[in-house]
Amino acid sequence: MEVMSSLESTPKLLWDTGTAYDLFMSLTVLHEPEDFGLRGAWAAGVRSRLPAPEREILQQASPFYEGAMQWVYSLPAPKDSATALKYLAELSPQDRIRTLFFSSQVSDEARTVLEGVALRNQWTKTEQKTLRSALRGFKFSATKVNDILKLWENIADSGERYLKALKTYYDVFFAEEEIRIRPALDQAVERSQAMAEEMDIPELLEALSEGFRFGDRLKVSEIVLVPSFWITPLICDLRVSAEKMLFVFGGRPANASLVPGEVVPDALFRALKALADPTRLRILRYLTAEPLTPAQLARRLRLRPPTVVHHLRALRLAGLVYLTLEAGYKVHYAARSEAVDAMAVSLKAFLEQDLIDRQ
Repeated sequence: MEVMSSLESTPKLLWDTGTAYDLFMSLTVLHEPEDFGLRGAWAAGVRSRLPAPEREILQQASPFYEGAMQWVYSLPAPKDSATALKYLAELSPQDRIRTLFFSSQVSDEARTVLEGVALRNQWTKTEQKTLRSALRGFKFSATKVNDILKLWENIADSGERYLKALKTYYDVFFAEEEIRIRPALDQAVERSQAMAEEMDIPELLEALSEGFRFGDRLKVSEIVLVPSFWITPLICDLRVSAEKMLFVFGGRPANASLVPGEVVPDALFRALKALADPTRLRILRYLTAEPLTPAQLARRLRLRPPTVVHHLRALRLAGLVYLTLEAGYKVHYAARSEAVDAMAVSLKAFLEQDLIDRQ
């Protein structure tokens, strides 16, 4: 996630929308809530609504939303959950798993290992080691790699169980969620189209990503913009073809919360939480003065680089920093002063609205 570059030429902008994108994205967020700034207790509560077998296979499959989202793009409108479940049921059980796992992010080496496991209905320690290396960009633990191999060693059964689990998830949770998020997705398309009239493409993508700046060059002729309620505030870019990129951006309004009925807006909560840490305040002060890499910040703060990266991720989730990807995947950060100002305005508006509601 969040692998993006600047544009070498001016590509054509296209838009796509559908709640089926969030059908799959929501499962990843629910199983990795900390990575998306979601409260773990609420996510666990949603997962607990599912029977144990369905919980197990959805957890095993949750990291591979990219393949599912590329597949959703190929579906006919309206690309809602009903459409996705209908066409998923029409696939063979084996192809359901292939659709889920095989995105542009998965290497040929990983595909070869998994197809071999599916063919022989078993896997070896050598294949486990090879697969983990081939999937190193996903930063999977040995346990997660084992879960993947277990799905593939009986791929037909896994495909049947996955479809059943997805239908159950829709019935017990996402059917109602789909109704809630659909208007926000439509509004996100309208909003991004209006922004495209006023901004050039790098500026537009920076705004939609809430601070991801694009330093490297990317040859692409078309960009398909897709709003996702659940991915907010992060982004995901996927190659649909050599010339077309799917750019999934946060489509949740700044004054909304991922948790239904939650009064405090997510953006405000994340910003206040990020700033309630002295190390992050020091980082933001350094970044207000000049852009810095994580290594440079680590030296100034006298902290281990992984610790600094952890704090930077919290600031990124809060939308308080710019993240620029340069050649060779070198990154540097800078403060988003306008986001700090917006947070202060949002806090004031929230407090004043709260007083009005009580009167």
